Amino acid sequence: MIHTRSIHSHALAALFLVLYMHVGIEVLAQQRNPQFNVIGFYTARHDAAHISYVHEANRFFAEAATKYNFKYDSTNDWNNLNASFLANYQVVLFLDTRPDSLEQRAAFQRYMEQGGAWMGFHFAGFALTSSAYPQNWDWYHNTFLGSGEYRGNTWRPTSAILRVEDKKHPSVKHIPATFKSSPNEWYSWKNDLRKNPDIKILLSIDAKSFPLGTGPKPHEIWHSGDYPVAWTNTKYRMIYINMGHNDMDYGGTNGTLSYTFQNEVQNKFVLDGVTWLGTTRK
Repeated sequence: MIHTRSIHSHALAALFLVLYMHVGIEVLAQQRNPQFNVIGFYTARHDAAHISYVHEANRFFAEAATKYNFKYDSTNDWNNLNASFLANYQVVLFLDTRPDSLEQRAAFQRYMEQGGAWMGFHFAGFALTSSAYPQNWDWYHNTFLGSGEYRGNTWRPTSAILRVEDKKHPSVKHIPATFKSSPNEWYSWKNDLRKNPDIKILLSIDAKSFPLGTGPKPHEIWHSGDYPVAWTNTKYRMIYINMGHNDMDYGGTNGTLSYTFQNEVQNKFVLDGVTWLGTTRK
């Protein structure tokens, strides 16, 4: 005697197996066929906070790549900043610093002018003429970033309340109007970004953050002012993000006290920004 219930059970099991295999094949296909490729350039040699951040960032983007369906590679060889290497990638990240040689700089400028995409973090925007990273690349600091030279910073790394400036931009569409950031060393700049018609500010420090910083030097504590911390230049596919400096136990264990990517809202902004860069064409 054949039981109807047994037939139904086997049919359901077979259906679930087919669905499971179909979903599995789709997931594998997405992993094998990412929407876009991302390459992270980094140096990670000097400041312990920047080194800690770079290692954290490489782990973060490698893990996020599967969920957001992109491929992530990283390199500390800045000689890879050339046309043939960059042709393999739709998005370039500068996790810290910037290229120094004229050839590398020219290759990056051509890449961006020909429709490439870029996201830079924190120290990637730094330039101070009387330092090891002088403002000797006018196109990058004045035309592309628009910020010019570094002017000052807060200390120690502290969280800030950030305000969304342009809710229509794809990178900020899915985050609250204000949110608390991860701890960071915040930069100010010599150029007034709001006077630049090519610059669209995405995030800035909300007045509720003040006083921002703990010192000990008085100029390291901000009590007022206008401080953009993330923006895009509408002539290029790019986003600069001032975050990217972990707090460290300097003089003690030298261990990491805070992490940039332990903040779900901030992470959403970064990854939506990367997705926008990787899936739009100029």
